[in-house]
Amino acid sequence: MDIFLEALLNIIDPVTLTYMVIGVGAGLMAGSIPGFTIAMAIVLTLPFTFSMPPAQGLATMISVLVGGLSGGLMSGILTGIPGTPSSVATTFDGFPMARAGEPGLALGIGVWSSFCGGIISAILLVLFAPQLAMVGLEFQPWDFFMLVMFALTVTASLAGEHLVKGLIAGAAGLFIRTVGEDDAVGVGRFDFGSDYLLTGFDFIAVLIGLFAFSQLLSDLRNPVTARNALSDRKQVKVKIEHRRAIGILFRNWTVVIRSALIGMFTGILPGAGGSIANILAYDQAKKAAKDDSKFGKGDPRGIIAPEASNNAVEGGALTPLMALGIPGDITAAIMLGALLMHDIVPGPTFIKDEPALAYSIYIAFFLASFIMIGMQSGVLRVFVLVTRIKTYILATVILTFATIGVFALHNSIEDIWTLFFFGILGFIMRQFGFPLAPMILGVVLGNIAELNLARALAIDSDPMLFFLRPWSLFFAIIAIFSMVFPIYQKHRDTGSLLERFFSPLVLLSISLPLFMMGGLLRTTLAFAAIAVSSFIMWQRFGKTKKG
Repeated sequence: MDIFLEALLNIIDPVTLTYMVIGVGAGLMAGSIPGFTIAMAIVLTLPFTFSMPPAQGLATMISVLVGGLSGGLMSGILTGIPGTPSSVATTFDGFPMARAGEPGLALGIGVWSSFCGGIISAILLVLFAPQLAMVGLEFQPWDFFMLVMFALTVTASLAGEHLVKGLIAGAAGLFIRTVGEDDAVGVGRFDFGSDYLLTGFDFIAVLIGLFAFSQLLSDLRNPVTARNALSDRKQVKVKIEHRRAIGILFRNWTVVIRSALIGMFTGILPGAGGSIANILAYDQAKKAAKDDSKFGKGDPRGIIAPEASNNAVEGGALTPLMALGIPGDITAAIMLGALLMHDIVPGPTFIKDEPALAYSIYIAFFLASFIMIGMQSGVLRVFVLVTRIKTYILATVILTFATIGVFALHNSIEDIWTLFFFGILGFIMRQFGFPLAPMILGVVLGNIAELNLARALAIDSDPMLFFLRPWSLFFAIIAIFSMVFPIYQKHRDTGSLLERFFSPLVLLSISLPLFMMGGLLRTTLAFAAIAVSSFIMWQRFGKTKKG
C-alpha cells in the first residue's frame, strides 16, 4: 500500500498531471492526422522527457500513446481517411455511419470503445505482468537470445507475402546495431577509421529518420498531394452522443471484451501492434455475428471491435516490456529507450526492484484513459480542424521539431546526419515494399541479442544449448512456425497437407519444451496440447477417410 501511495503521489502531482493533459492532447492531434503515426508522436515526445523524473516522463509518453490510439478514429470516421494504421478497420463502418447522418453516434461509439479497451488492457496489465515476471526469472542468456530471434521472425512473418523482405529488414536492423563499439568487449567494428561511425548510430535518430522523415518524403513526393489539405470538408459539425453510444456498448459487451482480449494478446506478440489487432478484431466480430449483412454499411459492432482492440494493444505490449525487458511493439521499444536513458533496465526483476515506477505506469495508463475521454469530448472541433491544414505545412512543422529533438539529444550535428541518412534509407525501403517494423526492432533489440549471445557463449561455448534449454527451444519452435504461418495462410481452406496438419504440429511441437520445464501446470499443459493435437489429427483423418 505504501508503494502504491508513493506511485499515486508521483502521478497526481500537478506538474505531472499537466504534462499528461498536454500529452493526451498531443496524441489526439497526432492520431487525427493521417500519415502521422503514433510511433512518430512518441519518438518526437521522447527528447522532451529526458530532463523529467522517470515516472513523470513515462506518464507523459503513455498519455501521448493513449491519446494517439484514440485520436486516429476521428479522421477515419469523419473523412474516411484513417489517422493511424491502427484505425484502418474503424473506417469500414465508422465512415458509412457518419455519411448516413450520425457522425456523433459513430464518434461516441469509437471514443467509449477505446476507453473500455484501454481500461480492460490496464487491468490485465496489472494482473498478468507480475506473473510473467515470475516466469521471466527462469530466463538465462540462451533464452533471451532466442526470444529476440522469435520477436524478429514474428515481425517479419507479419509482412505476409513479403516474408523475405521482412527478414532482410530485420537482419539489416541487427547489422546497423553492430556499427560502433562492441558493448561486450569494447572493440570498434565497421568504423573504417571514422569517429562518427565508432560512436555508433543513436537509435532515437535512427527511429525518427526511418519513421518520420521517410514518411514525410513519401507524402511530399507528389506536388499535387502536398498542396492539398487532408480533408476537403469545409465545415464539420459534430456532437458526441454519449448516452446512445454507451447503451450500444452495453448491448454488445461480448464484442468489447473479445476485441480487448484480441488486442491484449496481439500486443504481447512482439511487433504485431494495433495495425494487426484492429483488422483481426473486426474480422472476428464479423465472423461471430449472426447477421453480418450490415457490416461495411455502418454497423456499430464494426466500430467497437477495432477501437477496443487497438487501445488494448498497448497494455499487451507493455507486459513483456515490464516483465522481460522485451518491447511488444515500436512504441514500447521507444519507452524502453526512455527507461534506459534513466539507467533503468526493465527485466524479470523490474517490478521487484522498481515497484513504485511499475505502479506509476499502471496508474498513468488508467488515468490517461479518463483524461482522453474528457479531452476528446470537449475539444473535438479543434482536432477536426487539423485535417484542414495542407500537407506541406504539416510536413515542415513536423520535420523542424524532429530535427530540433534529435539535435537536443547530444547537441551533436552527427545525429542530424543520422536522421537524414536513415530517412533516405527508409524512403527507399518503402518504395521497394520493405517493411520498416522489423528493421526498427532489429536496431532496438540488436544490442540485447548481442549481449546475451556473448554471455551465453562465455558461460558455455556449446551452441546446442540454444536448442536444449526448455525456453530457448520453445521460442525456437514458435519462431520457425511463425515464419511458415504466411505460407499456411495461403493454403487455408484448400485441403492441402499443410492446411490439415499445421495446427496439430504446432501443438505437438510445443509440448516437448513444456515437458522439459517440469512442474504440474506445465506438464498438464503439455498433455493437453498432445490431446488437442491428436483430436484434430483424428478428426481430419476421419474426414479424409470418409471422403
